[in-house]
Amino acid sequence: MKKASLLNDYLNRYAAGPPWKLTAGNLENIEQVVVIPAYAEKDLIFSTLASIAANHEAALEKSLILCVINNKAAAAALDKENNAQTLARLAALISKKSLSPFMDTDDLRDALPRIADRPLRLGYMDASSPGLEIPHPVGGVGMARKIGMDAALRLLMNSGDGPRLILSLDADTLVRPDYLSSVRNVFTSGMAQTGTIAYEHQMPSDRIEQMAISCYEIFLRYWVLGLQYAESPYAFHSIGSTIVTTADTYLAVRGMNRREAGEDFYFLNKLAKISPIRQIGETVVYPSARVSKRVPFGTGAAVGKTVSGERQEHSLYDPRIFIILKEWIALMKQCFNQSADQIMARARDIDPGLESFLAARGFLSVWPKIRSNLKDQKTYIRQFHNWFDGFETLKMINYLTKEYYPRISLLPAVKKILERHHQGCPADLPDGDISDQENLMRVLLHLRGCRKS
Repeated sequence: MKKASLLNDYLNRYAAGPPWKLTAGNLENIEQVVVIPAYAEKDLIFSTLASIAANHEAALEKSLILCVINNKAAAAALDKENNAQTLARLAALISKKSLSPFMDTDDLRDALPRIADRPLRLGYMDASSPGLEIPHPVGGVGMARKIGMDAALRLLMNSGDGPRLILSLDADTLVRPDYLSSVRNVFTSGMAQTGTIAYEHQMPSDRIEQMAISCYEIFLRYWVLGLQYAESPYAFHSIGSTIVTTADTYLAVRGMNRREAGEDFYFLNKLAKISPIRQIGETVVYPSARVSKRVPFGTGAAVGKTVSGERQEHSLYDPRIFIILKEWIALMKQCFNQSADQIMARARDIDPGLESFLAARGFLSVWPKIRSNLKDQKTYIRQFHNWFDGFETLKMINYLTKEYYPRISLLPAVKKILERHHQGCPADLPDGDISDQENLMRVLLHLRGCRKS
């Protein structure tokens, strides 16, 4: 199917359509779109926009910053009013009207002029006002991202021949002045179709929240280190504010999903089946670490549960699980001509827990479907990873954790996974668990540095 037909099919069958419309100024020569969903974010989104506005003028001239102001009809009245105020400020910025009536806080008095004084190409979509709300129950942030990304697709598919990029950001995430240009340079070479940008969470002033976000970010980085050791093609961070993909790739996976939470994980899981996810270390984004109860998981939820004492984040997956995963992936590279029963026997040799998991997941019936009509090793490996994807990997790790290998203390886990990567940990850390922020921060800064090695 030709690209034009693919686009029309997607827009007619899968895209988020009316009643949402794009409000913006001149839309000519746009080569990349930054999509920012915002729900009751009037106190933070303009600081984010000001950080984007600090990017180089040449990059700003090629970019549209698209804010999707959203809520459901059942949202709290205060949140709806917050969104209405955000829309009014965005409209004033786009139309170049006076900003004086909107400078009611110190942050806005600082941010709004820094936006207005720069050639920032700004747009918004109203998914908040009466009659335009996100319908129940199709989702929250996933649907908001989809509304913006589908609008970006419509715009970019008619643009020039250079990289046409859709960047995903959050309303509370700050960026560096090289954000737009660095990301674009990565894709200009044509060596990447999707990437995730390096990130570092902002540190809150509250000490307990500092410990909570440090533990959570250590967990995220430990997870990726474990998957990298196992040589999984799904070894990347799943954070919405770090994702970049081309318009063509977005179209190929039929766009963003409508999920209430975890939309970034499922989106990247689809994208990784099209092409490898490029780790973009040339710039950094800075997500917020604030407590949130809007979605059941993610950064805000994890920090909130840790602060409240509902969840203890000073433990991590047992590194032995990643060793099992590595041996499982390596085994399957050798099993092109083997039967399901032979593979199950070899899985048992790796670990009885692996065999138990595969049996529970119906591997004996799944394998013939994977293996049927495959004539070469390359296609076979791709089909295997399409089945044993990021979600199936997560299921296996959680199964082994629950049934065989419970979580262990944070520091021993980090040390063991770094040893597997032939790397050390900061010297003079205490033995056993870590209970103070200074040492947690030392571990976190070390793991942040691992991305550069």
